[in-house]
Amino acid sequence: MTDIHKLSSPGALPAPQETLTRTNWAELNHAYGPAEDVPKVLVALLDPNQAVRTKALGDIHHVVHHQNTLYEATAPTALYVAAILSDPRTTCSVDKDRWSFPGNMRAELLGWIDSVANDVTDAAYIIDSEHGFPLDDYPSAVAVRDIRPLLFSAAFAYTDDSDRHVREAAIAACIPLLDDPRVRHHQAALVPLIRQILGTSELWQYRERAIDALDAWGEDSTGLEGQCDPFWFCSTDLVPDHRTRYPGADAGCSEEPPF
Repeated sequence: MTDIHKLSSPGALPAPQETLTRTNWAELNHAYGPAEDVPKVLVALLDPNQAVRTKALGDIHHVVHHQNTLYEATAPTALYVAAILSDPRTTCSVDKDRWSFPGNMRAELLGWIDSVANDVTDAAYIIDSEHGFPLDDYPSAVAVRDIRPLLFSAAFAYTDDSDRHVREAAIAACIPLLDDPRVRHHQAALVPLIRQILGTSELWQYRERAIDALDAWGEDSTGLEGQCDPFWFCSTDLVPDHRTRYPGADAGCSEEPPF
């Protein structure tokens, strides 16, 4: 199994192949049991075939992070995803459906990191503790919290990307990761990006993320507009809640193992 604590030191993001080979996936679990099939999925994220890439993206959502649950395989998967962001193949496209956020594979992977990071925020810690499930008692959550500085560094590198969709996804992913005290000092650098980029996004979900983050940090969110339709959530023909909160996550969930 990958030594997450060793890898969480600054600047120690392992190469993708290192994560694949040093992790004893068969000893880890995901939503459907042993995670020995995860390496095949991760490699498929960069497959030349768009349908294969799209299926792999769905797999890391629906199996490794099924219904926003953290599993033993989630942290090493996050390390791999963070490490391949710089691969030119992540600029390839993926299939989209009616609920999809715009953007290439890189934007989607940043959205996945965003989703994972949101499950270990300070707010998540408080809520889970109030329900008798403190994150400190769950190794899978602790493992993700331990690597937040690595995930933040990987995401932050794309906050000035020339692709607007990638840039927005990167900034959004940085927000929950900044709950980690080891990177919180970068908050000031994110404020103008959140206000100027997320706050002016064509997607109301990003605009609301900007407002929520700035308000939570005691920053000025005056002039930013969030959701335009106050009755959006009343429609039963729209995407589930987890999609609206975490751009990049696939809508719905798979009841059967997809691989």
